[in-house]
Amino acid sequence: MARGALVVGLVGSGIGPSLSPALHEEEARRLGLRYRYRRIDLDEWGLPPEAVGDIVAITRDAGYRGLNITHPCKQAVLPHLGELSPDAQALGAVNTVVFDGGRAVGHNTDWSGFVRGLEVGLPDADLTSVVLLGAGGAGAAVAHGLLTAGAGTVRVFDLDPARAEALAVSLSARFGAGRATTGHGDLADAVRAADGLVHATPTGMADHPGLPLPADLLRPDLWVAEVVYRPLDTELVTTARAAGCRVLDGGRMFAFQAAEGFRLFTGADPDTERMLRHFDRLVRTPGGRSDVR
Repeated sequence: MARGALVVGLVGSGIGPSLSPALHEEEARRLGLRYRYRRIDLDEWGLPPEAVGDIVAITRDAGYRGLNITHPCKQAVLPHLGELSPDAQALGAVNTVVFDGGRAVGHNTDWSGFVRGLEVGLPDADLTSVVLLGAGGAGAAVAHGLLTAGAGTVRVFDLDPARAEALAVSLSARFGAGRATTGHGDLADAVRAADGLVHATPTGMADHPGLPLPADLLRPDLWVAEVVYRPLDTELVTTARAAGCRVLDGGRMFAFQAAEGFRLFTGADPDTERMLRHFDRLVRTPGGRSDVR
């Protein structure tokens, strides 16, 4: 560990292509901060998601400032934290852990990152009726963000019906009966009746290629938002654009949630627009490396 440097890490599976290290470290350099961002890839270490508890303990004792948490640990990390922010408590998912005086405090910046990205990328999106694919940590954050932003109803679909039901019940308790429903029945009918579609599963990532729904359900008057950002042009993004949909890729959510996480780790105010520009350069550089170093 570099002496005097603030050290953070990213915990998850298949995170080798992540742009978080370069994005965080470049903003720290611009602000004159000594900052190191390390990957802790469960796949490389042959570890299950449940190992996140040991990772939290080890990195805290090693003097890390905190951790970003990604798939598949956003919910598995909860029992290993001493405190949750109100948003993380409500969502039941954590993507940022800050070590503070021996405590491990969980936060969630995914939901606000999604909302800010939606405001910037699809400012006129009709939120009357939205279908959400995925009820995991990212899905919970997106649903919370949609309803906070004024969505009329969010209909949740997941391969695990019990998980979808649990999320819908939790959302209805916070936002009011009927604001969130479980996607029982036909996905096709739900998408046809929806104004927008948000995808929040790993499908489309480099290790999970493919489409999360049949391509013929995409139509020009349906807006589509993606959570996956590597690759930026997932099969859903390219197929939806070809179908004439207004599309929000996963890049805006990623950059905005990263900026808030950086603020939590450092106490410094990042230049969000600069981080967005840097993100755009990173995703256009072969190998995802920064061209400004």
